[in-house]
Formats: sequence, structure tokens, C-alpha cells
Amino acid sequence: MYGWERLVLLKHLLEEGLKKTAIAERLGVSRRVVHHWIQTGQLELDLSNGAPSARQRLRGPSKLEPYKEIIRTRLESYPELSAIRLFEECRAAGYPGGESQLRCFVRQVRPRPPVEEVIRFETPAGLQGQVDFGEFRFPWGKRFAFLFVLGYSRLLWLQFYPRQTMQTVMRGLEDAFAYCGGVPLELLFDQMKAVIIDDKRPGGGKLFENPEFLRFANHWGFRIRACRPYRAKTKGKVERPIHYVRRNFVYGREFLGDADLNAQALTWLARTANMRVHGTTHEVPRERFERDEQAILLPLAPRPYQSLVISPDRITAGQLPRPVFREISVERRQLAAYAQLSERASEGVARS
Repeated sequence: MYGWERLVLLKHLLEEGLKKTAIAERLGVSRRVVHHWIQTGQLELDLSNGAPSARQRLRGPSKLEPYKEIIRTRLESYPELSAIRLFEECRAAGYPGGESQLRCFVRQVRPRPPVEEVIRFETPAGLQGQVDFGEFRFPWGKRFAFLFVLGYSRLLWLQFYPRQTMQTVMRGLEDAFAYCGGVPLELLFDQMKAVIIDDKRPGGGKLFENPEFLRFANHWGFRIRACRPYRAKTKGKVERPIHYVRRNFVYGREFLGDADLNAQALTWLARTANMRVHGTTHEVPRERFERDEQAILLPLAPRPYQSLVISPDRITAGQLPRPVFREISVERRQLAAYAQLSERASEGVARS
């Protein structure tokens, strides 16, 4: 092995005037190896500061060097050109090297688009609530976590449902409104099919809400807002709590079923989620809500929404009470007994 120590010793022996044959014997190598070290210039490397990090060699220009300017020019005009495409074009221009070397250079010089800055915005008290679902799996099946958070105070509401339907959204919101004691002026949704039918805004069009959910919104008095397609980051106040629920509530706990799951969720909201110091506001959500937001929410509707289109989904399958069947005892008699009863009835009629 041609180690750094041997090169240092070789340089020292040459400076002392030893012949190459004697040096080869001292180092345990052939004279040809000694000549190779001298001719390749390895003794001219800086050996005074210890072993080089990698074996340093005098390298000539790479095969790709004459074609680097072609690659740079093409990427300036078309930043999304693939490395395969550039390899083919360089091969057509006479590049004799391999693809891996070119790929490495393309990664270094490809223009990177500027990262779109996400600007955090805070909403005034009582203005906005945000809604989203998170999918969870339990031993008894898949469940959907319905999350509602007030944008100003970060007061959180959480319950789990077996389905992600419009009835679930309506029920979850009515329970959340009751929990908060009021309704925000607007609710922000992702592109949720139960709420948004189509969104033509990227092309200059309109947002099309589900007519049934629009009637629900009018009943409770809030406006519907939707994130623009592929811009879910604008709904971060509710998407971050999904990860928080996953880590802080679900992970490491055991649940007996749906009823126990939702009961523990209510306890967790009351003792932990809404009583912690929030990382953004640096305040306790419950205290911030009661101080600044609770009094300016819209009042609750006098009654729940009654849909004329869909049946209420208040009781889910598996929770329906089973009907109770009572046993009815029937007295059995012979046919002759019924004949005697008939004769007695006829005699009674004749006497009357």
C-alpha cells in the first residue's frame, strides 16, 4: 500500500543521497515503484502537514470540460432540461465521457427557482375559524379526526367520526360552535368536496360551493372561504394541530372504542391542548379566547340546521339501539273447544 509514511520516508532517503535500489530495499518495494512515485510527482505534494485527505494526484482537464459552457448556456435558457437530454446533446457534439460525470455537473450548475416565501398572517379576534380532517387508524378501524381551530386564539376542538361526509362536517361544526359558544364570521376550508364543488379561481373564474352546505352556512351566519388549489399552506393554523394531535394525543394512548376515544379527546382539550402556552401567540388559547374573542363571536342559531335534502346522521351504524322484542304467550286449544265456545255465544245471542 502506497501510504503517506512511505512517501515521506522516500523523500527523506533521496535527500540523504541513497540510490534508488537501496531505497527500494528499505521500503520493501520494487525499483519500478520508486521510479513511478518520482515520475508522477507525488514527492512534490505538500507532505509536511500530515497525510492528505485523499490521495492527491496531478489531474489533467476532464473530458467534460470543453462541454460545460454548452450545458450552462442550455440550462440558463431551459432550467428544467433533464440530465439525460443534456447528455444526448453533448454526445451529439462529440462528448466522449460518461453520464454520471455529466449528471454531477448538472446538479451543481442547474438554476434553482426561488423558494416561494410563505407569509404568516394573523386574523383578528372572531374573524376566522379553520376546518380540516386527519385520518387515523385504530384496532377497530379507520377514523377521521375533525379539527376546528379559531384563528386568533388557537382554541381547538377535536372529535373522531367513522366517515368523512357532509353530515359529519355539519355535525362537527355544530358541536364546535356549541363548544365555543358562538360562530366566527368566516370558515376557511381546504378543497373539501363536501364544501367546494369546483374552484375556477386560478383561471379567473368563481368558487362553486355545495348548495346544501351553503344553506347550512346561511343558517349559522358564517361565510365560506376556501384555500386556493395547491396552496394548503394558507391553512397552517389547523394543519399543524393535526400533527400535534397525532404526537401528543393519539400516540402512546390506549382507547377502548369510539366513545372512549372521544371522551379522552374532550379531557385532553380541557387539560392540555387549550391550556398549554401556544408556540406562536405565547399565550394560553383558553385564556386568550375568553379575554379577547368569546364575546365578539356571532351568536348561536336558535336551533340546529334541519336539512331538507339529506337525512340526519346523528347516530352512526353500530350505535343504533337494538329493538326489544317481548314474548307473547298464546293459549293453544283443540278445535272442539272452539266449537263449544261458538255454540255458547249463539245461545247467548238467542236469549237476548
